[in-house]
Amino acid sequence: MTFSLAKHGIEVAEVLRNPAPARLYEEALAHEKGSAISSTGALIARSGEKTGRSPKDKRVAHHPEVTDDVWWGDVNIEMEPDSFDALQQQAVNYLNTRDRLYVIDAYAGWDPRYRVKVRVICERAYHALFMHNMLIRPNREELADFGEPDYTIYNAGRLAANQELPGVTSSTSVSLCLSRGEFVILGTEYAGEMKKGVFTIMNYIMPKQGVLSMHCSANEGHDGDVSVFFGLSGTGKTTLSADPRRRLIGDDEHCWTDEGVFNIEGGCYAKAIGLDPRAEPEIYNAIRFGAVLENVVYDPVTREVDYHDGSITENTRCSYPIEFIPNARLPCVGGTPKNVIFLTCDAFSVLPPVSKLTPAQAMYHFISGYTAKVAGTEMGVTEPQATFSACFGAPFLVLHPTHYAELLAEKIRATGVQVWLVNTGWTGGPYGEGRRMSLAHTRAIIDAIHDGSLKDQETVTDPTFGVQVPLQCHGVPDEVLIPAKTWADPAAYEEMAQHLAGLFHKNFQAYADQASPEIVAAAPRVGEMA
Repeated sequence: MTFSLAKHGIEVAEVLRNPAPARLYEEALAHEKGSAISSTGALIARSGEKTGRSPKDKRVAHHPEVTDDVWWGDVNIEMEPDSFDALQQQAVNYLNTRDRLYVIDAYAGWDPRYRVKVRVICERAYHALFMHNMLIRPNREELADFGEPDYTIYNAGRLAANQELPGVTSSTSVSLCLSRGEFVILGTEYAGEMKKGVFTIMNYIMPKQGVLSMHCSANEGHDGDVSVFFGLSGTGKTTLSADPRRRLIGDDEHCWTDEGVFNIEGGCYAKAIGLDPRAEPEIYNAIRFGAVLENVVYDPVTREVDYHDGSITENTRCSYPIEFIPNARLPCVGGTPKNVIFLTCDAFSVLPPVSKLTPAQAMYHFISGYTAKVAGTEMGVTEPQATFSACFGAPFLVLHPTHYAELLAEKIRATGVQVWLVNTGWTGGPYGEGRRMSLAHTRAIIDAIHDGSLKDQETVTDPTFGVQVPLQCHGVPDEVLIPAKTWADPAAYEEMAQHLAGLFHKNFQAYADQASPEIVAAAPRVGEMA
């Protein structure tokens, strides 16, 4: 049955609303070059020239009713309403020239009290199947009663944006109008723009209702105890939250209400590069009929995917409904978190493998969002590079980071949840001298957090970072827990600790004017302070 988009100014005769995955397979194979079916039954798709997000091309329409709310700057670059209107019209005009369109009407947010109705209008079956997976799929009755959406995504990604418009600086434009509830994509066919567009919207809507939106994974123990894991890429967020002894609530985006947590998404969007069935069997086995494989290389005869081939992009991805994970918690809601875990990969080797944070320290580290990336080797020289991303997800924030930090602080104070900082990075010296923290040791730390044994351990205060460091943890050698004891040269350790503390201070200058004295006082100790 076709569906009318007349209210959106679109008069295309053939509009398929929430078609079955099988139908979308047929449509993709018939109309989209590069589509194929993998040997395990997943739909293989190509996203064209863009194989990742384009954050520099993201814009937010500058309407008076949102001006005071938005964290304007490099993350939320303002766009005049007239330019947004012109881009939206450009997208509508283009979509009107298509032979057929696809509509996905679905929800963001598993908690019915907070769920947001999202409509996706697109010309590619690949995009429709992707969002069928990533949003929460309505049943037949819910779809019949769906009504008008809260937000509409116009995906005209095959058409270049009009660069003559003020504020448009390339052929790619990803623009959001919060006051009108519209999101327009031009000049990129990368599906992840839609996923993160929805997350950005939730980062605007939820805090206004006293709900903390979070870029994190979450799981639940058999007793109903919930843990949330924050962490940037490479810190172990996906690996450590995928625990066969615990149910997965979600792998990437959640909200924390007065009653507990809920997943924003209906699916997972996992990295596929280097995917190993032995290391990550749940993800590997989820790549079956209904899943989408993006920009992967495959054997044209056997259709077997080479997950180690990054010749198209290192950012190969797979999208699948969360119920494809055997130990998923359905519906994807859980109680109030018992533990909050900040993951960092400290390549400077000065942060403890695990430490307890006070509420103020939790806010400070949440706003900082620290990890370190290892620089490429050039002329035999290697050194780690500090990376800071506010709230562990700066590209998707709409409000100032301190808004989210204050919400987190309220949750901590109201619930007594324990916040931990877990370093999955280097020990015994920085990158190039020390070694990566043993995954077995990190898993032992996470296990000790979950079984409650670590909370009551005797601690010592780290002299530079002020955090409480447990002196013992089952399965981890005592000396590993205190970073200074793992270095051969104590003076070199102290120098590196001061170097990292200084980087924290430099990064936090951007937020200090809106941070409370309590948060500012939770900073690491530098120089004479130490």
